[in-house]
Amino acid sequence: MARPTLAALGPLALAAALSLSGCAADSGAQVRQPPTDAGFDYQLGGAYDPPEGVTVVERDRTAEPAGLGYDICYVNGFQTQPEASETFAAEHRELLVTAGGEPLIDPGWPDEFLYDTSTEANRAWIAELVGEEIHDCQAAGYDAVEFDNLDSYLRADGALTEADNVALASTYAQLAHQAGLAVAQKNAVELASQLRDVGFDFAITESCAEFDECADYADAYPVVLDIEYTDELGEAGFAAACEAPDRPTTMILRDPKLVAAGDPDYVFEACPQS
Repeated sequence: MARPTLAALGPLALAAALSLSGCAADSGAQVRQPPTDAGFDYQLGGAYDPPEGVTVVERDRTAEPAGLGYDICYVNGFQTQPEASETFAAEHRELLVTAGGEPLIDPGWPDEFLYDTSTEANRAWIAELVGEEIHDCQAAGYDAVEFDNLDSYLRADGALTEADNVALASTYAQLAHQAGLAVAQKNAVELASQLRDVGFDFAITESCAEFDECADYADAYPVVLDIEYTDELGEAGFAAACEAPDRPTTMILRDPKLVAAGDPDYVFEACPQS
């Protein structure tokens, strides 16, 4: 059966959805969850043929899905993408957090600007724009969508609150479920129980072993897909983390730039499935 389209959704429909943001997303939505024990690869630095045994793949929404079993679409739900930042600022300055009249940047990613989620009107229009990206994921054939930078309020110099971002995240979950897509939380472990309550389905985590957060994600979600990095745990630390009895079932090690296979800096390792 074809998935319902988001193309007809406009700002009024999104505002209506936003008004429900204190409630859980439609629990009756027919979405497919990722398997709990499948091989996983995280390919945000460029698409490539995954290692043997991988059937769950995450790629940027501008890339084609891998088509090996379960595909996750990356969407930057709370900040601009680097290549779109200047255009977005020119067209939608009122939807960005500003400081001294200029868009506030993420200090870790200086070519990304923070969305201003502080008002219901802003959240409705941001959801309108990101809704188009959700539609792109749906149309391409992805099974799920991950919304990055949920924790942008921590970098907003007090302009945003946790509640602002949770309200927008709730609307994203509703829109994704309406499109037949499962919804993944990315990082922000402090939000796990709230996001699960508003309809998020599983977690994609970075460095949960490094920061001793894996158990907190597992308490909230039945599926946790974890990525560790060579510049943090390193290969020896990763091997030790794979032996931990409470590690996520799915845990991989990647290079920090997530380069494609064939690049000299490419690293991919996976814990043995338990």
